[in-house]
Amino acid sequence: MIKFENITKIYPKKVTSLDHVSLIIPDGEFVCLVGQSGAGKSTLLKMLTAEEQPTEGRIFLGDTEVSNLHHKELPYLRRRIGVVFQDYKLLPKKTVSENVAFALEISGEKGNIIKEKVSQVLRLVGLTSKANSFPQEMSGGEKQRVVIARALIHEPEIIIADEPTGNLDRINAQEIIQLLLKINNLGNTIILATHDKEIVDHIEKRVIFLKQGKVASDKAGGKYVI
Repeated sequence: MIKFENITKIYPKKVTSLDHVSLIIPDGEFVCLVGQSGAGKSTLLKMLTAEEQPTEGRIFLGDTEVSNLHHKELPYLRRRIGVVFQDYKLLPKKTVSENVAFALEISGEKGNIIKEKVSQVLRLVGLTSKANSFPQEMSGGEKQRVVIARALIHEPEIIIADEPTGNLDRINAQEIIQLLLKINNLGNTIILATHDKEIVDHIEKRVIFLKQGKVASDKAGGKYVI
């Protein structure tokens, strides 16, 4: 379970990004996080991965107080959370397999285990035939599937997808959302931050609407309403 407990974030020059936000996200839930630019969506997600610290309040992932971890504990926290970026952040000189394997290599995993895990996640995201391709040889939708495979490689409990369809056409965007729904059905918690009203309205999952740093609404099976 994820718990944001009375979270406030104030940046220099008294800029308030989040204002007493409290949320509970149960294990295995699919949540759409919506709101206009500057509403606090990215700040909230960065706090879950401890890239940002709250000015006030506490954040929990299960029994772990994220907002109180020592920096040496952060790598273990971040293996529990896979992040899907809008701009891919793929290594251009590495193949699909090498991009996905990289996170396991730097954590010291054994070669035979890396090979097995990479094969499993590429099969899950439908990219087995692209294992030896380079990013520049792939479409935007395929690149985003690589990013999702990379996010899954540590077998995380949670997937954060921050505007994962922002650079994609409608067909590829829908395919990426279907893949996230499939991963959710396997038991992963999904937090999808998006501006895409059509996607939010179509999937009919929980919608949390942030406005000016506060939770303006929180509805199960909700719609994108601003």
